[in-house]
Amino acid sequence: MNRSEQLSNWLQQVRAATPQSIVLAAADASVRQYWRVSYADGSVVVMDFDPAVFDCAPFLARQQQLAGAGIAVPQVFEQDLQLGFVVLEDLGDVTLASVLSETSAKEWYLRAIKLLVEMQANTSDDDLPLFDAAFVQRELDICREWYFGQQFGVTLAGKELATWERACALIVQQIIQQPTLFMHRDFHSRNILVQNDALRLIDFQDAVKGPIAYDLVSLLRDAYVEWGETFVLDLTIRYWEQARAAGLAVHDDFGDFYLAFEMAGLQRHLKILGLFARLKYRDNKPQYQADIPRVFHYVRQVCLRYSELTPLGRLLVNLNGEKIESGFTF
Repeated sequence: MNRSEQLSNWLQQVRAATPQSIVLAAADASVRQYWRVSYADGSVVVMDFDPAVFDCAPFLARQQQLAGAGIAVPQVFEQDLQLGFVVLEDLGDVTLASVLSETSAKEWYLRAIKLLVEMQANTSDDDLPLFDAAFVQRELDICREWYFGQQFGVTLAGKELATWERACALIVQQIIQQPTLFMHRDFHSRNILVQNDALRLIDFQDAVKGPIAYDLVSLLRDAYVEWGETFVLDLTIRYWEQARAAGLAVHDDFGDFYLAFEMAGLQRHLKILGLFARLKYRDNKPQYQADIPRVFHYVRQVCLRYSELTPLGRLLVNLNGEKIESGFTF
């Protein structure tokens, strides 16, 4: 019996109705896939996962938490965690990424920022994993292992290793100094759906108690879509103003917040370089390689702006074949 037949049989038991169709709707960068199941009176989406490799409990807990805080997330209808099925409200497949254009982007991003501030202001971070120094370093190590080690076949040693370790220590210190709150951890244009002109949030199972600037930089310096620095700066200021108005523990000085934004982005994008390499070399998902240049550009630009990160920038540029021995400049 294949997976769709197994799903059909289970749905007939729990929903007392025979599906008209079951179509694979999407697969993501994790171990999950999604089926769209149509009935005479509408459709649902089934999240399909292997219970041996995906723990669904955090997804269900965060769904209840966010829904309870008034955040628009998909409803959960039925579940069988041993079989690996969760029946969800069908929010459609129109992502924020798919509706963005030069003329509409600002309006959509302002709405996404409003959603972010509402989530941060109204969702408790109690009992969430802490995005602490060890957590931050583990994510940076993904870059070292997979981007350096597999993408380029490089094992850092000597001065290069010392450069990497000094940069990591700086990034970790900057991250853990930030005010913390509920952090979605993947708040970007492919995880925000547009349904009936309203924004709905998905893929929230990895939420942690983490730095205040992280979700904003995930949104504005998206691994899948890039905007100019002036546009990003304007939206960052608008978020900062809204966060202060909402009583969030954001930095009093915008310059301090922008530094936090930059450092959170640097940490995230170094991790993503490693994740995209791992998706190719471990998971046989090479399609994310196309997004590496954009992510690398983000990293490169931040290293350009801060002299203490110049050695890291040199290391990464050299790795990418733009050999620079001395007089480092971008």
